[in-house]
Amino acid sequence: MSELIYLLLTTHITIICVTLFLHRGQAHKALIFHPVLSHFMRWWLWMTTGMVTKEWVAVHRLHHRYCDKKEDPHSPVHYGLLTVLFKGAWLYNSAAKDKAMVNTYGVGTPEDWLEKNVYSKYTYLGVLVLLCINIILFGFVGFGLWLCQIAWIPFWAAGVVNGVGHSWGYRNGDTREESRNVMPIDVLVGGELLHNNHHLDPSNPKLSLKWFEFDIGWMYFNIFKFLRLAKQNDHHQRFSS
Repeated sequence: MSELIYLLLTTHITIICVTLFLHRGQAHKALIFHPVLSHFMRWWLWMTTGMVTKEWVAVHRLHHRYCDKKEDPHSPVHYGLLTVLFKGAWLYNSAAKDKAMVNTYGVGTPEDWLEKNVYSKYTYLGVLVLLCINIILFGFVGFGLWLCQIAWIPFWAAGVVNGVGHSWGYRNGDTREESRNVMPIDVLVGGELLHNNHHLDPSNPKLSLKWFEFDIGWMYFNIFKFLRLAKQNDHHQRFSS
């Protein structure tokens, strides 16, 4: 039971870091976090995913720029639902190899000493540290937990959100692409499957629109806001397309 609780807790924290820090904070510049909280989320994502902030942000902005067109790096309209669902991380990595694109679309992301010399340079070191922690805590079972942890974002975020979120569900409004809202499993991905709502207004950090929709990521933001660890960005340019 303790192993399951540990797995669900750590993967949930990872999802929240993706939706708040990477997506709403870095990609769309809609939220600002206290430096301590911001760095914790960046460190946590390095340890649990190995993702590079600048690359993730660039690929996501490219997705908004060419959503469901042939230039979209992970559209199920062009690649097929199963490809995006099970190879979403591969599509992300393939797009991130375009350094010119990353430099163009990844502006405004962290470029401090830690980013240049640790997080971006040694992308696999963090997940190896996580593996060591798991084995120390749980023995051989920790290896299985580690596999689930590092597969969590590739499947749920890169696969389900980008695949199912553009293939199946309901729409609150018409957009120029095929985005959909999918409930209630949006809770598992930090509210990210309120996907049509997001594409209706990408610069809005709150993803719920209807009374019955629950954006758990927005709930966490409000907790951080109450603790004076986060605020909305009302004064700087947001990236909405």
